Amino acid sequence: MSDKGLLGSVYEKIANEEDARACEKIDSSVCKQVPGNFIKLIIAQFFTNLGDALINPKVTLPWVLQSVGAPAYLLGWLVPIRESGSLLPQLAIASVIRKLPIRKWVWIVGSVLQSLSIIAIGVVAATFDGALAGWLIILCLIVFSLARGLSSVASKDVLGKTVPKSQRGQVTGWSASLAGLVTVGIAVMMMLSAFTAFEASPIVYGACLVMASMVWLIGAAVYSRVVEFPGEVDGGRNGLMEALKQLTLLKTDRAFRLFVITRSLFLCSALSAPYYVVLAHQKLGNGVWVLAMFLFASGLASLVSAPFWGRYSDRSSKKVMVVACLLSSTVGFVLFAISYFKPSLFNQVIILPALYFLLTIAHQGVRVGRKTYLVDLADGNKRTSYVAVSNTVIGFMLLLMSLIGTLTQVISIEGLVLVFAIIALIGVLMAMRLPEA
Repeated sequence: MSDKGLLGSVYEKIANEEDARACEKIDSSVCKQVPGNFIKLIIAQFFTNLGDALINPKVTLPWVLQSVGAPAYLLGWLVPIRESGSLLPQLAIASVIRKLPIRKWVWIVGSVLQSLSIIAIGVVAATFDGALAGWLIILCLIVFSLARGLSSVASKDVLGKTVPKSQRGQVTGWSASLAGLVTVGIAVMMMLSAFTAFEASPIVYGACLVMASMVWLIGAAVYSRVVEFPGEVDGGRNGLMEALKQLTLLKTDRAFRLFVITRSLFLCSALSAPYYVVLAHQKLGNGVWVLAMFLFASGLASLVSAPFWGRYSDRSSKKVMVVACLLSSTVGFVLFAISYFKPSLFNQVIILPALYFLLTIAHQGVRVGRKTYLVDLADGNKRTSYVAVSNTVIGFMLLLMSLIGTLTQVISIEGLVLVFAIIALIGVLMAMRLPEA
């Protein structure tokens, strides 16, 4: 391959891949651009992953809503809107993207819109309060989530067009790992701030959000430098009805249908995470240092596990999903066992953050594995259809499975975690039936 400059040197050290093997199923003109594209995609995705860590709907946004005095009932909207809002419209989005021979600009538009949405949330936090501020933030989050959907559909297609199959998992893995490193640094600073007299105000939160929004703009700038060659545009018909026809893939494509069912069950690794934090608040208190420990655990887990999962998924993304989801389920069973046999252990500072650390490692594996599996499962426009249909169905399933949280009215938090662990274990059994991609 050409491009033996700085990017090419870094690529060779990271990818450790022979040219002939790497470019088996990729055009020679595209192959020459692989080193540069590989590194640029890692850098761009690092910035967006960092942004997602900073604007965490399970941590940061609830703090913002509370700081502006928004009604408590709005807190329950944050995670479903952030996730489902970016997934549900993707069938319609994909039907438009499929008509574009160059699709990186869709990702860039989505990234810029995400930045503007966060700037708007920062302005609202600094200038409004009460219910009005809360609803305005929710509105901005809806725009942010829809913009995220644009980038989601385009990113997998661009990745499939510009990077060989054996290296795609590493792009996802390394970008997540770098973002995890920075997140660890932020957590350490939060821990240090706990020993000072510093008190944040809504204006401070607003300013921090505006600064955080810049990472999406930097990511967009880097992504614009990716060299993408024109791709297939067949099937780019107009209208939502044409897009909805893609749902027939669930009936006609057995491997894809099985993947969507499996991915739906995998949602439990993400949906159970907030309850580990809630349990820590109950057992350890609501000090900033507790929050910092969980942020540290999350960042460290991404840092140490993402490159491993990425490289492993390039060998067998199916096995990564099986192993990672099994770990997620096991952690849930362990948490319930501790609560049943030795609940006093939860008063130990390290226990819950350690379990959350393992859960985050598992979730990182599930995330990297299922993304790599879906990209490798199909080529050309079929990949775009797979992504759109899968994400749309998962958007509905996320809303449906989030109702499991209402069980806290009749069972304990530990019992709810057990329910999620059992569902995740069923997901492991389904994943074992998937064909290798």
